[in-house]
Amino acid sequence: MKKRYLILFIILTFLVEIFIATIYINKKVEYTNDIIKINELVKQITINYNNYSKYPEFYDYTILDNDGNLIYKTKNDVSQSLNEAYKNRDTIIDLIIENEVKGKIIINNNFEETVNSNKYKFIIILIFITGIQLFSILIYYLYLYKKIIKPFKKMEEFATRISVGNLDIPLSMDRNNNFGAFTEAFDVMRHEIKKSRTAEKKAIEDKKELVAKLSHDIRTPIATIKSSSELGIAVSSNENTKKYFETINQKSDQINILITNLFNTTLEELEELTINAIEINSSIINDLINNADYLEKNNNFNIPNCKVFADKLRLQQVFDNIFINSYKYANTKMETQAYIENEYLVISIKDFGNSVVDEEIPLLKDKFKRGKNINDIEGTGLGLYISNELLRKMNGNLEIENANPGFKVIIYLRII
Repeated sequence: MKKRYLILFIILTFLVEIFIATIYINKKVEYTNDIIKINELVKQITINYNNYSKYPEFYDYTILDNDGNLIYKTKNDVSQSLNEAYKNRDTIIDLIIENEVKGKIIINNNFEETVNSNKYKFIIILIFITGIQLFSILIYYLYLYKKIIKPFKKMEEFATRISVGNLDIPLSMDRNNNFGAFTEAFDVMRHEIKKSRTAEKKAIEDKKELVAKLSHDIRTPIATIKSSSELGIAVSSNENTKKYFETINQKSDQINILITNLFNTTLEELEELTINAIEINSSIINDLINNADYLEKNNNFNIPNCKVFADKLRLQQVFDNIFINSYKYANTKMETQAYIENEYLVISIKDFGNSVVDEEIPLLKDKFKRGKNINDIEGTGLGLYISNELLRKMNGNLEIENANPGFKVIIYLRII
């Protein structure tokens, strides 16, 4: 409803502008000469005819004889002929002496000044109405930005996060904007996708566990077969029998290699993360961190101005992993600092939760490694590993350490 009123107001201001312009275009010039003073002027000239020293001068005028010759003028820039008088729309009055027309009195009407004055007034009104229109358009733009553009950008950022697999950050909903119902539906979609991904991840983990159990169970009898074949080779005196045992021993080694490869293939998908790193301005990092900190637990911070080599989407994924880990395991306020050290932009992010055992810190960047202070909180142990791999492929680095209290993650981005 508000949008309709605003559009109607803008249309009305345009109509008013057109109406005023039409009035001024068709408006006749109004003159300010006083009829009484004109009569007094004519009377004084008639009485003092040919006595120029007594001619009144409260108006600018010219006197012509019947042949159009100039008899008298008050100044040089007044009409000095009937043609000029007609052109300038001056007042022309017959000069009658003793009932005889002696000539013409041309009274200057300041036509040009009057026209210029009207133009000036019209320009002022036009500027005022245009200002109202621009202000109305600005208000309308702000309305559109708040109700349509800004929610759409949030949905676009949300879609980007979904496309890279970040399903932990919810989409804030505002039922008052035009995308309220869509944002709710999008967040329901995120929740359902996350459930599906969680179930898929669980199935993958179950598969990995099954592979690990089978590999362990198979390796035990294979080891027994291998040791028996080696014993047979050692005690057999028959060459053919030794060849049989050697064949069994070789096949045992092949089976052991195949089992090892089968186990390793369950982890290879983590090595296939693609990076498209380019030169980006460090000012973008401020937005990436704020986007990751959707619970607003972080402090105010400044990022030094420089150019770094990074993939914006993957860098967002790194910050998302760090903040989600902090929310999950610490759930405290956070502190971010940034500075330049040698050829790196260094970003330090710490929380104030429980510290990690010092012996575990070097292991937390490995696959499926988690600290003992997790208190049965669900997780895969891949967040720091993936973040470290992404930064490494961007020629950067990731370091972790205890903050006493808390836990600190330090990101190194190479400066270009």
